[in-house]
Amino acid sequence: MIKTIRLEEAVGTQLAHDITEIRPGEFKGPAFRKGHTVCDEDLCRLQRLGKNHLYVIDLAADEIHENEAAAILAGALAGEGIVWENNPREGKINLHAAWDGLLRVDVQALAAFNLVDEVMGATLHNHTLVRKGELVGGTRALPLIMKRAAIERAAAIARQNGAVLAVRPLNRVRAGLVITGNEVYHGLIQDRFAPTLTAKIEALGSEVAALEFAPDDAEAIARVIRAYLERGCDLLLLSGGMSVDPDDVTRHGIRLAGATEMHYGAAVLPGAMFLVAYLGEVPLLGVPACALHHRITALDLVLPRILAGEHIGKTELAFLGHGGLCRDCPECSYPRCSFGKGM
Repeated sequence: MIKTIRLEEAVGTQLAHDITEIRPGEFKGPAFRKGHTVCDEDLCRLQRLGKNHLYVIDLAADEIHENEAAAILAGALAGEGIVWENNPREGKINLHAAWDGLLRVDVQALAAFNLVDEVMGATLHNHTLVRKGELVGGTRALPLIMKRAAIERAAAIARQNGAVLAVRPLNRVRAGLVITGNEVYHGLIQDRFAPTLTAKIEALGSEVAALEFAPDDAEAIARVIRAYLERGCDLLLLSGGMSVDPDDVTRHGIRLAGATEMHYGAAVLPGAMFLVAYLGEVPLLGVPACALHHRITALDLVLPRILAGEHIGKTELAFLGHGGLCRDCPECSYPRCSFGKGM
């Protein structure tokens, strides 16, 4: 139960909730925190904040305060790699990444959670690369006082499939690069793929353990792939030969090497001719030529997920289509844009 009292009668009482102050362009936050004991000196400031009445709360057995509710909700949303502090501000608790990695959001569970009346949770996009300490989500109960059953129902939904939010650390792998193409193999042109791919791999905390050039010959490509597996490479990247020209034989070489699973084509522009294959447990990524001309392609959407331990198949490549169209902005702002942010 909430009892309203006049401001001048509130001296000596404790505030039932944070009282927000907003100074446009300067500050937004609690001017007074929950539990603060009102004194005479506070009255003028409270009036300037538009408070002519305050509240005294007497909770019923089936009711819950917004701060306690927020802590229950945060605990239910947070999975492995998510940290939060039980110190609500204005009834809200923020969720942060416990370590560097790939944010995973159970989008359907989050929607079901938000369908419960009077609760909310907001997150960054699924599959966002985040740094330790980065804000990844927030939650709160909307009213000051609400029924405990509703909070418990929302928390149960969040926990149903584990947790809504998690951060998966990226595995550190030894990658092997195979640069294909007669023009590069015979030294007719200078290769630009190796430095480009090396930079992307190293930026994600892994290393390039092997680099070989191969002609447009399926058997030669297969031999390099097999040699990399024998050398213990955890991930293979092949560039070139991913188009439809008769001499684009890289896919055939991958099959000859013993690929047990192969998916050609991603619903992404640029990067539609991207390829994902598996040789046993080792993933192999076929990188189309557009990666030389565009800073961000399908490779940049898939590589972090591979390093986070995901198995990428036809379904995952298909779901990239929603948000998979790059706007080709004159100044690229990825990842702070919509590209690859559908699911």
